[in-house]
Formats: sequence, structure tokens, C-alpha cells
Amino acid sequence: MNADVPPVVIAIEIEDAALAERLASLLGDIPGVRLAAPGEDATIALVSREPPAITEPADVDLTPRERDVLLLMAEGASNKTIARRLGISVHTAKFHVGSLLEKLDATGRTDAVAHAARLGVINL
Repeated sequence: MNADVPPVVIAIEIEDAALAERLASLLGDIPGVRLAAPGEDATIALVSREPPAITEPADVDLTPRERDVLLLMAEGASNKTIARRLGISVHTAKFHVGSLLEKLDATGRTDAVAHAARLGVINL
């Protein structure tokens, strides 16, 4: 490694101690990478976060499967990915997405997630 190039400093802020330890072990051996000390500024931070949560306001009636699909849409999943993750066909995934668009009065997937967030159906 070139001595003039500063290392990439990575902070690991993950609640799962075992996962944090595994990541530290993997990243610690990479040339040009240094793990940040607690409280030190880092170039990159690996942070765990809670997945979006679903709440059910009175004016939006979603099925459990539609809730699952909505959460995956909020993660940016394609119909193919939704189908694979939920063990359903792509056709069925498209059906659920269409149903969500209709129920949330949305013009597209991003609009559906935005409407759901505004209505309090999903917390991002």
C-alpha cells in the first residue's frame, strides 16, 4: 500500500455482537482498511437499523401478504425479488403490488411507499 494514501476508516455500529465481531475480523485483515476506535470519526459506518414497521390505520385495510409485499417494496425489491423472498410466483407478486397501488391510491411503487409512510401504514 502507498504510504501517502490514508486508510479507509470503518466504524462498526451493529447491535448484534457476534455479527460485529465477524465483520471486525474480516475487515481487520484488508490492506488499506482500519477499524475506527469507539467515538472516532470514520470514512464509512456500518450501522444496523430496525426494518420498517407496519402499523394499521383504520382507513387502509391491508392483508398480511400485502403488508409483507409493502415492506419489501420499501426496501426497493423488484417483483422477482418479492416473489423469491415470499415463495410466491412473480405473477402473484405483481398482483399484490397492483392491489397495494390501488388501495394506497398510488401511481407507482415509490408513490405507494410514500403514501403508506404518510398514512402511517409503514414507518421508515
